[in-house]
Amino acid sequence: MELTEPTVWNAERLELGEGLRWVDDRLVLVDLLAGRLLETDGDRPAGLKELRRLDVPLGAVAPVADRPGEWLAAAGTGVAVLPAAGAPRPVADLVADAPEPTRMNDAVADPHGRFWAGSMTYAQTPGGGTLFRLTPGATPVPAVTGLSIPNGPAFDAAGTTMYLADTPRGEIDRFAVDPVTGDLHGRTPFVRLSPGEGSPDGMTLDAAGHLWVALWGGSAVRRYRPDGSLDREIQLPAAQPAGICLGGADLRRLFIGTASVGLTSAGPTDGALLAVDVPVPGLPVSPAQPV
Repeated sequence: MELTEPTVWNAERLELGEGLRWVDDRLVLVDLLAGRLLETDGDRPAGLKELRRLDVPLGAVAPVADRPGEWLAAAGTGVAVLPAAGAPRPVADLVADAPEPTRMNDAVADPHGRFWAGSMTYAQTPGGGTLFRLTPGATPVPAVTGLSIPNGPAFDAAGTTMYLADTPRGEIDRFAVDPVTGDLHGRTPFVRLSPGEGSPDGMTLDAAGHLWVALWGGSAVRRYRPDGSLDREIQLPAAQPAGICLGGADLRRLFIGTASVGLTSAGPTDGALLAVDVPVPGLPVSPAQPV
């Protein structure tokens, strides 16, 4: 089936649909504040199956390389392994000692298997967020500090370019990434949005090196060219697009997670999982290396 317009993918409405990933021919996502890890079919509309439910917020997961059914997760105040069976195994507690109540937010593995996870304060304090880099066998590194609500990051196919959004500030920055060490260099502004456009949230790169961005509060997703100019905008029937992923059999199906949290009067599709087909495919998901 070809989706020429944004289509509601199932009947469930999520509080905060984030962390979308196309893994092993299925769509995986989280209902972040509810701590739920979910999956669904990508070929035709289907219900959501709950894989795990945690008692802490679950920001996002990455599949662990060569370990089917295992996930590396940004959850609660740190990072944990969610094994195929059994209880979560803590890896690193990153923000339990923060001066304000803080939780993990978005996260992703880069093409070299490193895991990048952002934190934010519950009060959304300006400067209270950090992007951490976790490399197997090494101490976690606060790679970018002074953020408010980090979202993404998103990496190119080579893992040498990273895009990072700071949602309340309406900013997306681009970094050069050392492929060996993961060190970041050359931070430059990529996109700056005005309040009326919405705020940049989840992001993903396609095979042409263009950046897709979910616009929280903007009822839209946008595709930006590598020079930062706007290529395309797709209007959505939901106010708060949050997570985004290219998947499906040919990686041309754009899935968008949306949120109902914080809306005084949520519409019928706020919190829905949406899907629409686009011309350029996405990139395969990057697994995290075992930790």
